[in-house]
Amino acid sequence: MSSTTEQRGLNWFKALTAGSTSVAGLPASLRVADSRLGNQPVRYLAVVADALNPFPRARNGEVGLLEGWGLAKAVDEAIEADAGLEQKRALIAIVDVPSQAYGRREEAYGIHQALAGAVDSYARARLAGHAVVGLLVGKAMSGAFLAHGYQAQRLIALRDPGVMVHAMGKAAAARITLRSVEELEVLAASVPPMAYDLNSYSSLGLLWESLSVEQPVQPSANDCVRVQDCLIQALADIASGSKDLRSRLGATNRAASSQVREMMRAQW
Repeated sequence: MSSTTEQRGLNWFKALTAGSTSVAGLPASLRVADSRLGNQPVRYLAVVADALNPFPRARNGEVGLLEGWGLAKAVDEAIEADAGLEQKRALIAIVDVPSQAYGRREEAYGIHQALAGAVDSYARARLAGHAVVGLLVGKAMSGAFLAHGYQAQRLIALRDPGVMVHAMGKAAAARITLRSVEELEVLAASVPPMAYDLNSYSSLGLLWESLSVEQPVQPSANDCVRVQDCLIQALADIASGSKDLRSRLGATNRAASSQVREMMRAQW
């Protein structure tokens, strides 16, 4: 069963925002709520499945036109409302997204601009002093993850087989590489960027922390406390560091990334 069918993102959103104030004026496929985490004001954001979405390609939790622009709106509102405040609210992106919404209408109406708008808003929020944390509770796939969560200074993932990170689904990746799914899995075992599991993703230096919980699909009270404690630690870690994403460099399988940056600095 896929994580979006299980509605992991929605379940975790409801659990972490119980009693919080929901933000109105957004599409039904986007849940946003303001709350507090420890002494820090936070805004939780999640893209969820909506069977009545007017765009059929975006009915199973994909990030499409409405979702991209909706995320941009929700983040921009936080930036504008907190401008000038010493303590700006943190943005917690709850990630369970199987893909961007592929479709002819989406392409014609500029899905690239909608998703770029979401990325731009998250990046501007981070540079404006908002801590941004990505909480991976299900699938984090393709352009959907790039638009929702990937701009976070810290990425936290539940340690569960249902949590997967990749540029595309296995069936699509197999077609692109002219392999069967089984052959793709054999290749992924030796090439970390091709793998879907958290251990391989962590070896790229992109994951700040992973957590084992009792109920990854429908979180228990203990699960919520554990995740909230980890989020608080992440926010404290961000507060003591820089606003950029340099913490992702330095991992064993990111040596080339560091080398490229050194060469670019030398030339520019």
